[in-house]
Amino acid sequence: MASSLITALTVTTPHTTAAPVPVTAGERNGLLEALAKIPDPRDPRGIRYPLSAVLAVAVCAVMAGASSFAAITDWLHDLEGHARTSLGFGDAVPVGTTMWRLLIRLDPTLLATVLAGWLHTRAQRPGSPSRRYRRVIALDGKTLRGARLGDGRQVHLLSALDTSTGLVIAQVTVDTKSNEITSFVPLLDAVETVLGTLAGVLFIADALHTQTGHADEVTARNAHLLVQVKGNQPTLFKQLKRLPWAQIPVGDRTRDRGHGRRETRTVKAVTVATPGGIAFPHAQQAVRITRTRIIAGRTSRETAYLTVSLPAGHATARDLQTWIRRHWHIENKIHHVRDVTFREDLHQARTGTGPAVIATLRNTAIGWHRITGATNIARATRQANRRSHDLIIAVTSSYPRTQ
Repeated sequence: MASSLITALTVTTPHTTAAPVPVTAGERNGLLEALAKIPDPRDPRGIRYPLSAVLAVAVCAVMAGASSFAAITDWLHDLEGHARTSLGFGDAVPVGTTMWRLLIRLDPTLLATVLAGWLHTRAQRPGSPSRRYRRVIALDGKTLRGARLGDGRQVHLLSALDTSTGLVIAQVTVDTKSNEITSFVPLLDAVETVLGTLAGVLFIADALHTQTGHADEVTARNAHLLVQVKGNQPTLFKQLKRLPWAQIPVGDRTRDRGHGRRETRTVKAVTVATPGGIAFPHAQQAVRITRTRIIAGRTSRETAYLTVSLPAGHATARDLQTWIRRHWHIENKIHHVRDVTFREDLHQARTGTGPAVIATLRNTAIGWHRITGATNIARATRQANRRSHDLIIAVTSSYPRTQ
């Protein structure tokens, strides 16, 4: 680094930005058509029920509030004949054990990719995106507490949320003998499969993913990375903490009030002007965010340090403030809903790929209700259950997408 920290840094100021990533037009496919892409794991001899029909029932049942494999089968058996026909069944429907044996044999990553791709084609893009629009993908992991394996270990999933649409566009199962770090690249592959390209995409992750390999991989795909820095990167953390923050003006400040507390969030961002100014590859800016909370007359203060691979002209302090807060969307809008509405942590599915498969179905249900305008997922599932025929017609229809 330069001998003087001040000469190595410049305060973040707004500049002109690149045009938003173009949206690829396409067809809004029906659910049965999308599910036909999934290979059938069964022996061709003796197949009585189409795989796409079984999967469509599972998707629709969870959209209607089913929270277990047994509930999925019950929902199917309660359907009227014409509704079953719309989903691809004939006179007979499978029993619960048949449904369960098939679902726990599926490739959960492939299923998640196909369903996310289907939702992605049907999601309405933000109308007339501004010049500063950027697709922001939040990454986070979740342990399925009820899915405890025979050796006592729990199933852990790593997900990617498109914060502009509320869709989980990729999900991979973390190897029980490893951690989220080794699942980062497979998750990027899955996201790229759905989006077609990662160019210009900003990924936000917690401190666990502040890894040089992750930064190299994201940059190689023409994407960007915003990560928090903690003690797992001690050298980098010390460098960021020792920067002359007192001499850097505030870039953005927000104040919020609610739930009996007041919170002020202050963001400062600086650009490193010399090569090697920050000991993290491809980092263009260092960021400090200070959160001051007042609850019942007591004041607490928390400081966090981050790095981002976007230069100042493409990521002002106000942009960074917005993007950092979006990382909480995956916890508040996905994981919390799966736990509260679908009672995921109480579900003890543990055989085969069952835990990851049903988690994918829950993501799909939440995503569907989000893109159809629901703000209360619990209410939306109850309405879908009451109007099952309308739900089936909606998800199985195909029509050109309008921009």
